[in-house]
Amino acid sequence: MHRRIGYVPVSNEGADMAVDGTTGRVTRRRARTRANLLRAAFSVFAAKGFGHVSIEEVCEAAGYTRGAFYSNFAGLDELFFALYAERAELIAEQVSGALALDGPDLDVPAAVDRVTEVLLLDRDWLLVKTDFLVHAARDPDVARGLLEHRARLRRTIADRLARARGHTELPAVLGDVDGAAHAVVAAYDGVTTQLLLDRDVVRARAWLKQLLTALLTDGGAEPAARGRG
Repeated sequence: MHRRIGYVPVSNEGADMAVDGTTGRVTRRRARTRANLLRAAFSVFAAKGFGHVSIEEVCEAAGYTRGAFYSNFAGLDELFFALYAERAELIAEQVSGALALDGPDLDVPAAVDRVTEVLLLDRDWLLVKTDFLVHAARDPDVARGLLEHRARLRRTIADRLARARGHTELPAVLGDVDGAAHAVVAAYDGVTTQLLLDRDVVRARAWLKQLLTALLTDGGAEPAARGRG
């Protein structure tokens, strides 16, 4: 049994590294240890599921002792949230970068093409994310942290759409840019759920492109291949 700690803000160990001397070397080594633990934990969580993994298994996969683990994380909850935050930030950066290339006059079809090409659709990540969602649904403290990460992703999308407003019209049915951002994230959630079941990344990207184009314009996408079930 791992210790329940609820939502713990993710620290950025190693960000204030000293430029030289023993302290700098130790801090860099600790940052490297933390990164290796996160990488090993990702593989173990994807293979076995969060509720079936022990601290010892993470340590064994990473090649570290329990002492090294506890010098970086209070428990599996904190490590799991750090792992989620790392991937969630990557997705936010991907979306933001893809939407930022057009300047104020957002070319929605071109932006959708870029988003669907770069967006993380890694099945192992989706397994870990789904585990975390189920875990958060049972723990209000963890749920609050997850909701904030999702809200930040929606804000990234909404801010970009707001900057393009006046140049690019959104469908009135979405209400405003916040409604559009919610719709985009919901489309991603739906497509990735299907991907977990059928493992077809090509179809997932095609469906995501069609859905996002339909949501952010009046339609006009070429029909994607129908998915199963």
